[in-house]
Amino acid sequence: MSANRIRELRKKRNMSQVRLSIELSVSQETISSYENGKYMPSFATLEKLASLFGVSIDYLMGRDDSADEKIPQLTSDEKDFLNMYRELSSTKKERLIAYLQGLSEN
Repeated sequence: MSANRIRELRKKRNMSQVRLSIELSVSQETISSYENGKYMPSFATLEKLASLFGVSIDYLMGRDDSADEKIPQLTSDEKDFLNMYRELSSTKKERLIAYLQGLSEN
C-alpha cells in the first residue's frame, strides 16, 4: 500500500488526522499508523477511504495512478450536505439512499 496516498488525500481535503479518525471510527493513532505504513487498513476501511476521497481502492494501494492530482474540492453546499448526511442515523441513511436510488430509476 502507498501509505503516502492517505496522507496526501487527507491534506488535500484540509482534514486533520483527528477528523479522519472520526469519519472512519478509528483512533488518531491508527490514522498515523496507516500514514506511516506501520499498519494496513482493513478492506472495509479501504472502502470507506476510497468513498470518502472519491478514489479507487487500487489508487489507495498504489496500483493505479489515474486519480493523480484530480481530487475535486467540495463546494460549501456539498460540504453542508455531507455534514448533514453524516449526522443521520444508519437507518435514515439507508432510507435516504433508497429514496435517491428510486428517483434515479425514474
